[in-house]
Amino acid sequence: MKQKKYIKIEEKLGAHNYHPLDVVIKKGKGCWVWDVEGNKYLDCLAAYSAVNQGHCHPKIYKAFIKQAKKLTLTSRAFRNDKLPLLYEKLHKLTGYDKFLPMNSGAEAVETAIKTARKWGYKVKGIEPNKAEIIVASGNFHGRTTTIISFSDDPSSYENYGPYTPGFQIAKYGNLEDFKFKVNNNTVAILVEPIQGEGGVIIPPKGFLKGLEVICKENNILLIVDEIQSGLGRSGKLFAYEYEDVKPDMVIIGKALGGGFYPVSGVLGTNETLGVFEPGTHGSTFGGNPLAAAVAMAALDVIIDENLVERSFELGEYLLKKLKKIKSDKIKEIRGKGLWIGLELNEPARPYVIKLKEKGILVKDTHETIIRIAPPLTAKKKHLNMLAKKIKDVLMD
Repeated sequence: MKQKKYIKIEEKLGAHNYHPLDVVIKKGKGCWVWDVEGNKYLDCLAAYSAVNQGHCHPKIYKAFIKQAKKLTLTSRAFRNDKLPLLYEKLHKLTGYDKFLPMNSGAEAVETAIKTARKWGYKVKGIEPNKAEIIVASGNFHGRTTTIISFSDDPSSYENYGPYTPGFQIAKYGNLEDFKFKVNNNTVAILVEPIQGEGGVIIPPKGFLKGLEVICKENNILLIVDEIQSGLGRSGKLFAYEYEDVKPDMVIIGKALGGGFYPVSGVLGTNETLGVFEPGTHGSTFGGNPLAAAVAMAALDVIIDENLVERSFELGEYLLKKLKKIKSDKIKEIRGKGLWIGLELNEPARPYVIKLKEKGILVKDTHETIIRIAPPLTAKKKHLNMLAKKIKDVLMD
């Protein structure tokens, strides 16, 4: 079936909650994807960093198939033989005491919010139903009703009220504003160390360290959302490592499933995740044996193939190449690791479409920004190709 037919069916029968490029992908391998008509593209979005390990990685595939043949789901009513091993692997890798597994990134964010509130009531002694969490302007943490309640992007929150209370928005990168927003009911600060959906927005140096100081001085929790920035995307295992801080909770997802399965969760201390008692929070699918097996394989690939180090080195390489492009259409180029925001002085969508026609898949955001995030398995030859095609469309 031709692409136009697939697109026609999708436009007619699917809700229009996305504005995808008109490419119908049928197959993926490593950094490459193919459409239904056999055209080949270099994937430079990596499913919003969910396939940092590349498409259909053979080691993750092997683990997926092996576990799928044995046991996929027990629910958390029973124990399984894979989840404890995932806990152990994450503890050794990150140093955090505990992990609470979920499925989607948004579920993990909701879990962190619930944890912070319960910690506020049980440990800090906040008056019931008064807990507040400070978030950042320009944030993106997901699409649930609670999460969009603290968004400042009208496309996320308009027409979805009434909104969940208990949040204050401080200016991203502005420590004084965060400090000003703290009050006796504040239980946590929740931020992305680098704002991905916002267009790879990097805060001023010292911002996260400053937030850590504010949190310690006021007995509140520091929560970082590393769903996109974590697991190597930013050139570190976690982006917070650039500031030498230790958050109280770290939200992870996307690449934790290696593109095979939705896996997410919250890393935390004994004090934070220790607030839960049996029956107070959970998920039927969260922590299932298939998810745990996939997550362990996904983590092994990141470590065994040095994808964190590759991201740092190749990110620097690509950033330098892109900054050599001289064009009045470019407003700013910024990035950490293999995660780059190319901001233009005009709408980005036409250039994204032109790049698609040249065999490069990227995505526009916030009207004028092109997000670039190839799998961390990319090679220099792929990045050379990418930089050349970007230069061609901008100079055309």
